[in-house]
Amino acid sequence: MLQVTDVSVIFPDKKLFDDVNLLFQRGNCYGVIGANGAGKSTFLKILSGEKEPSTGHVSKDKNERLSKLKQDHYAYEDFTVMDTVIQGNEELYAIQKEKDAIYMKPDFSDEDGIRAGELEARFAEMNGYEAEADASRLLQGLGIDLEKHGQMMYELRESEKVKVLLAQALFGNPEILLLDEPTNGLDVRAVMWLEDFLADFEGIVIIVSHDRHFLNNVCTHMVDIDFGKINMVTGNYDFWYESGQLAAKLIKEQNKKKEEKIKELQNFIARFSANKSKSRQATSRKKLLDKIDLTEIRPSSRRYPFVGFTLSREVGNEILTVENLSSELDGSLLFKDLTFRLDKDDKVAFIGNEVAITRLFEILTGHSDDFSGEFKWGQTITMRYFPRDNNAFFDGVDKNLIDWLRDYSEDQSEIVMRSLLGRMLFSGDEALKKADVLSGGERVRMMFSKMMIDPANVLIFDQPTNHLDLESIEAVNNGLMDFKGNLLFTSHDHQFISSIANRIIEIKEDASFRDAKMDYEDYIARYIADSNTGLN
Repeated sequence: MLQVTDVSVIFPDKKLFDDVNLLFQRGNCYGVIGANGAGKSTFLKILSGEKEPSTGHVSKDKNERLSKLKQDHYAYEDFTVMDTVIQGNEELYAIQKEKDAIYMKPDFSDEDGIRAGELEARFAEMNGYEAEADASRLLQGLGIDLEKHGQMMYELRESEKVKVLLAQALFGNPEILLLDEPTNGLDVRAVMWLEDFLADFEGIVIIVSHDRHFLNNVCTHMVDIDFGKINMVTGNYDFWYESGQLAAKLIKEQNKKKEEKIKELQNFIARFSANKSKSRQATSRKKLLDKIDLTEIRPSSRRYPFVGFTLSREVGNEILTVENLSSELDGSLLFKDLTFRLDKDDKVAFIGNEVAITRLFEILTGHSDDFSGEFKWGQTITMRYFPRDNNAFFDGVDKNLIDWLRDYSEDQSEIVMRSLLGRMLFSGDEALKKADVLSGGERVRMMFSKMMIDPANVLIFDQPTNHLDLESIEAVNNGLMDFKGNLLFTSHDHQFISSIANRIIEIKEDASFRDAKMDYEDYIARYIADSNTGLN
């Protein structure tokens, strides 16, 4: 178990949280959630011992090993992939290296023999002789091919380094596993494998993630940082979100009798438990929701921005035609002979090679002419584009947010600007902040404001959920579900894709593509889930 007792984190100008008392137990998976800046990553650092709290302490059994996902993707450049993974168990790796060094000595002494024997015994006790096989299984499960296991880390692509560090964290069956954004940079196959791995994991798992689908599939509890406190709630993310909405609604209905409110909450719990029984770990492994304490259910203080896109006009019969489009980067093909036609009501999610998708969106929006083939937009089309890299819109721009937004609006009224900014959570003096000092999430919200102020009938989004907290992701998700025009987008967020897309185009690493007029869940079941068989 892992116990948090009277923990507080207080800075001179800010209190993150105080009086935190929590007990984490084996066999459960805990999702840590909270608004940006609430202290999620700080809380994980306290649990891992990297940071001392202002008050209180964290305790665990001295024999329990804690493993945490490393965030520096370049920390192991001079090691092989295999050695990097095995370093997930530092003691085992140190024993292996000391043992190997002793055997390499040209003048092997009696003392060396005694020490080698001690190391061999401990090595065997820690299943050291299975270490490489275990590490290899993790790597292959995450999609790192066998021939790369002996390569140096500097030889790998960024996406592969992410997977190796995740394998490192999972290696050696730690009793406590801390994962900060473990699905970042993972393809859907790797995420599915990780979900299966965590469902079978017998220790304690504590996760920070903005991936709602992932939290729903793996979590038995949510740890909510809100109001400067940290509270633990039984259930997955959807249960936390929907129960909080219900609690807020019941508080507004002040005239309702207490008995009626309790009955409504009980009915909600029973209904949710039945509907969510398919979730592998969150509710099927244990009937946690059947014994939930009603006092756990409380409204959240979270603020949700409003995201809504107005249709400029109905599209005509011709929207977008792409024929034999090809492009390359540094001599390698990104996509070859890409051909498709956009039809009315199409909301297309592009998955696969992210570099290729970004290049395609740049071509379609006139930001790149590095291609062969043809594409043509219809005469009725007005298109707006959300680029992955928005730095050019903000870096070095010495304007407050009102004046920044005016640059993209025909209506120059400050009332109109403040109204739109207020919907995006920039109210009062927040609207006077300088554009070049905004955080990543704030910049994304301003880009949405820019697009919302200028209606269109086709929207193109390249990773719109990057840098956003869960509340903003929910708002963008709902806004694009309601949009009546055409969408072309890419995202890492499983639930985002599943709830919006009715067509999937996958651009593969070999530059080929697959175009399927179906939703994301059907696409995964038909083309991805089967290919995952046997990866464990």
